[in-house]
Amino acid sequence: MLKYESISELVREAEARGVKISELVLQDQSEAMETTPLELYEKMEIDFSVMAASVEVGQRKDQKSMSGLTGGEGWKMKTYAEKTNGGLCGPFLAKAISRALAVAGCNASMGRIVAAPTAGSCGILPGCLVSLWEDQGFDQKDIVMSMFTAGAFGMVIAGRASIAGAQGGCQAECGSAAAMAAAALVELMGGTPSQCADACAIAIANQLGLVCDPVAGLVEIPCIKRNVSGLVIAFSSADLALAGIEAKIPVDECLDAMRRVGDALPDSLKETAKGGLAATPTGLRMQKKVFGSNQEET
Repeated sequence: MLKYESISELVREAEARGVKISELVLQDQSEAMETTPLELYEKMEIDFSVMAASVEVGQRKDQKSMSGLTGGEGWKMKTYAEKTNGGLCGPFLAKAISRALAVAGCNASMGRIVAAPTAGSCGILPGCLVSLWEDQGFDQKDIVMSMFTAGAFGMVIAGRASIAGAQGGCQAECGSAAAMAAAALVELMGGTPSQCADACAIAIANQLGLVCDPVAGLVEIPCIKRNVSGLVIAFSSADLALAGIEAKIPVDECLDAMRRVGDALPDSLKETAKGGLAATPTGLRMQKKVFGSNQEET
């Protein structure tokens, strides 16, 4: 059985067996959970259908968060992408951005999402995968299988570093999600297990130290827009790895660094809404708007 203590373990085992990481993980998990690979695949397929549905909900014009602070970002970006042929980013990436915004917005309005790995970072993986499925014609089976690779990398990240903003800052949420998505994208594009690891490492390195500073303590500002940054980093990290550009710092060492950086962050920058953007004058005014004037300003 796999231990999921290092990504290098997954890479070595996949290469030794001559299989994709997703195939390795699916077989291992079916044995560990005493179920069939088909049953596990079908459960993951349901997760992907939830992701696709959350994109649709979040792209509605009337989508609003429960607090009223955000809403409609997915629809606005989708409309912009259609009117401008993708604007500066181009059609594919602009549409992917709209999907990441949509899923994060769906979460803010209490819609159904897949935490991948958290609710705060829920738009990154579906933004990437649903875009390849809808806009690039990738087979749904391949998309669903890539989610096993993303999940396995997420398990290692959770154990070796963190996926919780309250423990490691937003590097642990959006950073982890971008790393998981980057690995899945590489596999979908025919990359090797070692390239999946490189993409993961590059994505982590590019969000190392990212703080968690939710305005009013809500997963909206700046969280929703950070899902976009994570998505773009996932795509760029995957392309770098596929081009043969190595991470140089091994992925597991990147994760160890991520844990140390998270431990070094002050509590004010770990989901407490006491630092960063949450502590700006505008952020504090938004907090009062949502919760009233009796909230302590810190």
